Amino acid sequence: MELYEAMNLRRSIRDFSDEVIPKETLKRIVASAYTAPANDHFRDWHYIVITDRELMKAAVNGVPKDLTEKTVDDMAFISDPVQKDSYRIAVPKQYRMLIDAAAVIIPLMKKKTDILNPENLSDLNCYASIWCSIENVWLSATSEGYGCNVRIPWGDEEKIARNVLGFPEDYLIPCFIGIGRPAEGAVKTKQLAVDLDKMIHWQMF
Repeated sequence: MELYEAMNLRRSIRDFSDEVIPKETLKRIVASAYTAPANDHFRDWHYIVITDRELMKAAVNGVPKDLTEKTVDDMAFISDPVQKDSYRIAVPKQYRMLIDAAAVIIPLMKKKTDILNPENLSDLNCYASIWCSIENVWLSATSEGYGCNVRIPWGDEEKIARNVLGFPEDYLIPCFIGIGRPAEGAVKTKQLAVDLDKMIHWQMF
């Protein structure tokens, strides 16, 4: 698949078929993470790939299982109707979109600064870098015909995953990634239309 085609086709997928992804394909997809730019050139990222169903459930056991569309309706900060519709699709599936995936991929980044209390923007360089690598994984998965979703850990979700998977305290999870073949009729959220002539500026704002 051509790069621009993959970028245009990429969507968050939360409904998967039962198809198994071959290990070599998963390895190829995750390996693409390490071609991303890194702020310190070390690419000190680790990726845990889980295909065992029971281990997947244990690792993401902290993710809420009882979220509903009403949960979204109670979110007062959402006013745009397209955004609200996308949340209504996404929020109730936060747990199922991971355990129903063919695999859960967990990126790990080393805590080199306190990214939750940064002293300056440079403290966030390591966090920005691993998200570049995550985007590579998404685009590679799309080019292989698979779909992905992400869940940002909240509350005790990272602690539960660490206890199950045994990764060191000095690494954190930026997100959980569910990956698999999209189910027939998988719901894809509408994208907000962007007026590029208004958003792209030449020479000056």
